[in-house]
Amino acid sequence: MGFKFDWFMKGMLIAVGLAAIWPEPGAHGGWLHPELLNKIGVALIFFLSGLSLSFASLKSGTLQWKVHLLVQFTTFLVFPLIGLLLLHTTGGFMKADLQLGFFYLCALPSTVSSSVALTAAARGNVPAALFNATLSSLIGVVLTPAWLGFVLGKTGVEFPLAKVILDLLIWLVLPLALGQLSRPVLGNWAAKHKKRLSTVDRLTILLLVYTSFADSVAQGVWSHYGAGALIETVVGTALIFGVVLLAVNAVARALGMAEPERIASVFCGSKKTLASGVPMAQLIFGANPALGLILLPIMIYHPLQLAVGGVLAQRWAARERAAAE
Repeated sequence: MGFKFDWFMKGMLIAVGLAAIWPEPGAHGGWLHPELLNKIGVALIFFLSGLSLSFASLKSGTLQWKVHLLVQFTTFLVFPLIGLLLLHTTGGFMKADLQLGFFYLCALPSTVSSSVALTAAARGNVPAALFNATLSSLIGVVLTPAWLGFVLGKTGVEFPLAKVILDLLIWLVLPLALGQLSRPVLGNWAAKHKKRLSTVDRLTILLLVYTSFADSVAQGVWSHYGAGALIETVVGTALIFGVVLLAVNAVARALGMAEPERIASVFCGSKKTLASGVPMAQLIFGANPALGLILLPIMIYHPLQLAVGGVLAQRWAARERAAAE
């Protein structure tokens, strides 16, 4: 499974470019009414996630406790500690909003679809990957804003943690639960139209990307940063991804994991979610004019993790086939 610069990747570039040349509709107060549209988009994304997620398929992955501990420990402790290290070492040259973006990247949960797809392509333990990626998404509803509240509180910035978690429960968890409850009625229909629903989901994410960057452009945020912010982001995300990927692989080997479980641990433990990260940012940071800059690290990290993950999946699958032969 190699990396493909698919229509969604191109769509992200188009959404950012459109925001740069025509930000007015998606900016705060624009005729798209992003204050309401974004929340409806978040609810739609997570309703579709709940509708497509079969908890019955998670059962066979529940017994791999070493994988669970390693993935969740890496996602919600190791990554945030790396983010804290970045905050303390980059204050002299990196802007505060981009620092916050890097920490937000580190505080996000793992991603479901690409973790499972890459694990399957590499002949890893798919049930363990599905269980951990899903569990990570649920834990992230609480731990992601909690980590952000901790960091912003240290810098003296007021962060309404209770309100943020309430918003996440209303616009994220509730639609997810409603999607699950709808499965007996709509499950077969959703399975039949899986590709179309995936397209709707991705188009909604692109709409949220547009409104995020449109407000940043309208507020003049990007005129203060230029190409330097992009270069810092590319270098920073590559370093973070490389360190975590190597560390998870080494720990999995040290724990004596079998090859399928090690593969699942590496892919789930090194991933960060763009699909949940964009809508969560809309709820957590609200009308922050620097939202586009805050989202930049996860938008760079996403294609990077797919590109490297695709190469690794091909290599590991080829090795498994050779061993079988």
